[in-house]
Amino acid sequence: MVNRQDPRELVHQFIDHINAHDASALADLMSEDHRFIDATGACHCGREEMRGGWEQYFACFPDYRVDIEEEMVDDGVVAVFGWASGTYSGTSESDAPKTWRIPAAWRARTRDGHVTEWRVWSDIEPMTRSMGIRRETRQRL
Repeated sequence: MVNRQDPRELVHQFIDHINAHDASALADLMSEDHRFIDATGACHCGREEMRGGWEQYFACFPDYRVDIEEEMVDDGVVAVFGWASGTYSGTSESDAPKTWRIPAAWRARTRDGHVTEWRVWSDIEPMTRSMGIRRETRQRL
């Protein structure tokens, strides 16, 4: 049994549920006021919104996973560093590969046995290319 009061163990369990694509188990580990801050900086708030958000994400990327190489823990905050990977399940007009693997970092804030915030930093361009979405290139002056 995992000790939910230990921030490191709680975050490892959270990641295990991500890798198992279990949105309900993820929601059980979230505080009611949970915040998810994605790689674009957008904030998504609330346990139930995030349960639905994870379900949609797992449908788009059915083999999405997080692989951790390093971690740091300090006073209820856990930072993990590693890789995110997945394969886009939809169709696109792009000839870009549908599978991607990108370096990423995550920060979890925990309180009373729940993850109160999950934040990710990564270059999402390989993921968006797999969906046929290309960033606009800006002309340099």
